[in-house]
Amino acid sequence: MQGTTVRRRALLALAVATAVTGVAACTAPDRSERPGPDGRGVRGSSLAALRSAERATERAGSARVASTTTMGSLMSMTARGALGWDGGITGTLTLTYTGGTIADTMRRLGTTSMEARYLPDAYYARMGEKFADKAGGKRWIRYDYDDLEALAGGSGAHLGDQMRSTTPNQSVKLLLSSGDVREVGRETVRGRRVTHWSGTVATADVTDAALRKRLTEAGVTSETVDIWLDERNLLVKKVEKARMAGGPMTQIAHYADYGVRVRAERPPEADTGDFEDLVRQGSGTP
Repeated sequence: MQGTTVRRRALLALAVATAVTGVAACTAPDRSERPGPDGRGVRGSSLAALRSAERATERAGSARVASTTTMGSLMSMTARGALGWDGGITGTLTLTYTGGTIADTMRRLGTTSMEARYLPDAYYARMGEKFADKAGGKRWIRYDYDDLEALAGGSGAHLGDQMRSTTPNQSVKLLLSSGDVREVGRETVRGRRVTHWSGTVATADVTDAALRKRLTEAGVTSETVDIWLDERNLLVKKVEKARMAGGPMTQIAHYADYGVRVRAERPPEADTGDFEDLVRQGSGTP
């Protein structure tokens, strides 16, 4: 019974953590609503620079990503790989859980690192052999984005929506809603000359309705955002900090090799278990 409970908790926790990692690295704009001509507090050259960054990053279509994420006591983790966002998120990340309750759960399952493959309709998580022994020999878990609605509180439905249409410019869009965005100055990030922009964003001021709703439901009232743009107006680095209902959240992400070829193959069907089926087995549901 204890092993079943651990497995079920792991499935639910990984559903959130793996999805959040993907959408945090590349989060969707809602094209149905954009900031007005004045950008809600952003003026002149600042508005032009941020709009250029929004368009350039979206058009690039793919990039290599390296990020670290901390979410209260839930988890701390790193992600490395490449993601594309033309027609839905696609790509592969290696996720390593370094702390928090999810890392403890993963450790009991025999591994703290896994491969995540993102495709437009679902993502796949490769678990360790110990987990496979408890899941009928299946090494991969398939999470259909529609099935994420099964998560507690219905938050999965919003994650699923995000994962279908993504670009790595949420940070830029957030700054377009900031009332105090400012150019910090020229700096060097990993050997590249960049321009540093910073601002604080109140959730109530976010003009993207879907994004504002997601932040509100996560308990975020404000967020500090820093971005670094290169000479092509591409996002090189971002840092986001916020206090969520579950504790403080910090994510640092670096982007490189825009336009890189991205591939993500579906794992063999015989080696893949469906998230909903595995949860039903873990809960004893027929």
